[in-house]
Amino acid sequence: MKSPLYKNLALWMVIGLIVIVLFNVFQASQPSRDKMVFSDFLKRVEAGEVIEVLIRGKSVSGKLADGNSFRTFTADYPDLIKALKDKGVKIAVEPEDNNPWYAYVLQWVPMLLFIGVWIFFMRQMQGGGAGAKAFSFGKARARLFSAKQNKVTFQDVAGVEEAKEELREIIEFLKDPPKFQKLGGKIPKGVLLVGPPGTGKTLLAKAIAGEANVPFFSISGSDFVEMFVGVGASRVRDLFEQGKKHAPCIIFMDEIDAVGRHRGAGLGGGHDEREQTLNQLLVEMDGFETNEGVILIAATNRPDVLDPALLRPGRFDRQVVVARPDVKGREEILRVHARRIPLAPKVDLMVLARGTSGFSGADLANLVNEAALLAARQDKKVVEMIDFENAKDKVLMGVERRSMIIPESEKRTTAYHEGGHALVAYLLPGADPLHKVTIIPRGRALGLTMQLPTDDRYSYSKEYLVNQITILLGGRSAEEIVFQQQTTGAGNDLEKATEMARKMVCEWGMSDKMGPLTFGKAEEHIFLGREVSRPKDYSEETAILIDSEIKRIVTDCAARARQLLDTNLEKLHILARALLERETLDGEEINRILIARPFQEAPAPA
Repeated sequence: MKSPLYKNLALWMVIGLIVIVLFNVFQASQPSRDKMVFSDFLKRVEAGEVIEVLIRGKSVSGKLADGNSFRTFTADYPDLIKALKDKGVKIAVEPEDNNPWYAYVLQWVPMLLFIGVWIFFMRQMQGGGAGAKAFSFGKARARLFSAKQNKVTFQDVAGVEEAKEELREIIEFLKDPPKFQKLGGKIPKGVLLVGPPGTGKTLLAKAIAGEANVPFFSISGSDFVEMFVGVGASRVRDLFEQGKKHAPCIIFMDEIDAVGRHRGAGLGGGHDEREQTLNQLLVEMDGFETNEGVILIAATNRPDVLDPALLRPGRFDRQVVVARPDVKGREEILRVHARRIPLAPKVDLMVLARGTSGFSGADLANLVNEAALLAARQDKKVVEMIDFENAKDKVLMGVERRSMIIPESEKRTTAYHEGGHALVAYLLPGADPLHKVTIIPRGRALGLTMQLPTDDRYSYSKEYLVNQITILLGGRSAEEIVFQQQTTGAGNDLEKATEMARKMVCEWGMSDKMGPLTFGKAEEHIFLGREVSRPKDYSEETAILIDSEIKRIVTDCAARARQLLDTNLEKLHILARALLERETLDGEEINRILIARPFQEAPAPA
């Protein structure tokens, strides 16, 4: 799809070309009127070269015998008419024109038309039309939400109570600036909201503007970056000029890391467009000019790549962390999103909050929406608890692929593989409780074993990590014990187990042989904003020891998983048979099955 800018430039060029052509045609259609000296005119009359004349006052124009036109001015010459009549010249007389500019205006009509069309389009562009942007590159593309348009308040934001308390001071300042200024206090010029994606940073900024009842400018960091040099800096200037006109107001800049990265890391050196934009932003936030009443709120999930000059006091004075909600916060978020849907009486949002550890606000909003869609698909009047459970499984494990045809032999292998994961997780002390085990393909997996922690975790012990590696290797161990074979189904498990063991050795110092050291500092390219490589800052001998320790941790966990399954082989057969019969088991069903009396092994396929 072509840019509207180029479409309009082409339109203007075509219009200009048409006007010029019309002007030339108009000029060509007019007979050439050469000015003639009066004495020469008389000589040509005597010679019979004049065919016709038009006398208008003292102006005489006409046509010669050769087809050319002429124009001259006569003095008081009483014998002119007689001379023309004697030579048989056709004579026409008109009254003198009272408006001497008429001929000039008539002659310049095409040019005046061209100028009028040009002015019309210039006004259209200055008006900021959707397709008229030729001279508005330097204008900020911020969307202005007035106090009446913005209806979001703190009642619509839940799960971030600490962040809300931190920001109430800004709201009070916008409502009553003299309260702080009379004691010499200065309101922060900028607030940086830091947190993972989906935690409500944008919603929180809107709520601040809604509570303060002030205009709210919203713009993205990528809106400043264009292919034309200097456009980003010009847009920053224009944005703050608009803010000053609407002060007091709030400017919200989402994804500020698009323009706020470390200087000197761009591909264009010191004259990179991003760096010019950042330099202008630094000047506007804390330069010689004052921006009283204009507060900049920015959001990012990569504060580590921002330029230090942007984070110093005087620019972004405060950094407010908007973290993932805890169990209480998740319950409050679910209540906010559940206002708009009818709930069944037995729906317990606290149970859902406990089972959604690690979910962000956006994840919870998606969960409520998916539950409402599932209930509507079944023509229900209210959303029930089973709808929320199914929606949670869909979000966590992916969409069921029941139409996928799997051979019975592979289905049996998958049952023992997932049974191995589940049984090891059930037997290991301190492991997260089992939530659901299924052999129905979901997403890209043929089967899934899902664990959900009862409480939020913020740090992990060595014992917990070793248990996680053991659980990951339980599926492969079950295949080896029952079928004496190895399949590709354990590929993702091995990858996760190896990566976790590597972090235990290289990052977390959880190896007795290597000691409390870290190996290989992660190298992140600021301009790219991600980890590209992990340079080796240790010797080859140390690398050999690291590899041996990673191998030892993984092989020890694999041996531990195999031992647990060998000891409880009958329970593995019971669990696998139950999965083959019912395809999906939840945590309570697994507990009942494993506590019950064991029965015979699942029969082999014919």
